[in-house]
Amino acid sequence: MTTLNASERTIKHPDWSRNASIYEVNIRQFSPAGTFAEFEKYLPELQKMGIKIIWLMPIHPIGELNRKGTLGSYYSVKDYKEVNPEFGSKEDFRRLVRRTHELGMYIIIDWVANHSACDNVWTKTNPDFYNTDPDGNYIIPVANWTDVIDLNYDNPELRKTMIDALVYWVKEFDIDGYRCDVAAMVPTDFWETARDTLDKVKPVFMLAEAHEPELHAKAFDMTYAWQYKDIMNAIAAGKKDVRHLDRYESEEINIYNPDDYRMLFVTNHDENSWNGTAYERLGDGTEAFIVFTCLHRGMPLVYNGQEAGLNKALSFFEKDTIPWTDHRNRKIYTTLLNLKQNNKALWSGTAGGEVIRLKTSQDRYIFAFTRQKAEDKIVAIFNFSDKPRSFTIKNILLRGDYFNPLTNKEYSFTREESFKLDVWDYLVLVKK
Repeated sequence: MTTLNASERTIKHPDWSRNASIYEVNIRQFSPAGTFAEFEKYLPELQKMGIKIIWLMPIHPIGELNRKGTLGSYYSVKDYKEVNPEFGSKEDFRRLVRRTHELGMYIIIDWVANHSACDNVWTKTNPDFYNTDPDGNYIIPVANWTDVIDLNYDNPELRKTMIDALVYWVKEFDIDGYRCDVAAMVPTDFWETARDTLDKVKPVFMLAEAHEPELHAKAFDMTYAWQYKDIMNAIAAGKKDVRHLDRYESEEINIYNPDDYRMLFVTNHDENSWNGTAYERLGDGTEAFIVFTCLHRGMPLVYNGQEAGLNKALSFFEKDTIPWTDHRNRKIYTTLLNLKQNNKALWSGTAGGEVIRLKTSQDRYIFAFTRQKAEDKIVAIFNFSDKPRSFTIKNILLRGDYFNPLTNKEYSFTREESFKLDVWDYLVLVKK
């Protein structure tokens, strides 16, 4: 990975993104109807929950040639300027975007630039847009991606046409940006040109499904913090402890610019369908790790259904509706994501507070930190272990009067305090 100098960065985050959290929507599985119109009804609930960015998985028609399963993969795009008729019409989508904006939220859509469906319209109109083997056959980009074929970014006309399609949805439907699938498999200079072009239409927000620091320089606002997800999985499995999290924290600071946004998550559509649900991977630690993603440096992601305690791996190629239930996660997200909107210590990038570790007498198991920006300050303490832990914190930064926004209990601390946290328990404190 390449570490960038600040002078190499030209990205200007939209002002509205500074205090945002992001919500991923799987339209097919969101409701029995699986339509834009049905999801639109839920927008007020997301507004109440403190969500600010809505990310829709690909909305385009799905290829039929070499389709996987009955309904196919969203990431097999048949036409970049059309919508999947299963979801509704373009007018339905336009109304969804408009309603999102009316509620003070923003909407981005998933974009699959590395490959297309095997029967994409371009295979007939522009076969030179694709990479081929010596016999002239289209090729697949990855061995088991048998429902898609690889696009050729050495072709300037492909680049021009792809950017034209990206501009289309921003200009014609007023969307606010894109989540870009396997972004590191597409040339970075393409994304840089695309971002520059899109920003001339309106300031956009760009999320890369990638982790490479150089993507932040001129193309993307945010990348995936897979590294944190992997460490959380390992801690939950008893294979690592808090010391490994500390080591990665030091690396992260050296690799990324302070104003680079990193997306924190316990699950997403890929993790849920292919690697086990959050509860299967993180077990009894799931709630603590959810809270961690809401408070640490970065932007928290909520995959649809997490607020309902989703503990089901959703089928990727078939209809498999989210089982909606009442769950305590909704209160946790509502409290912490609204806190993020209003407490500058939790804002993203340089607009937020730096994460400062508070060393404890149990630093193998207890992860404690504080963040402060201007008068706003939070303290978060986690027992990332399966045993109760008693410990002390001795740090001048602990001193102050606080309340726990999840319980409304009040605390007054000196510079040295003793604590006891139950298994996988946590304490969230906000300066009064």
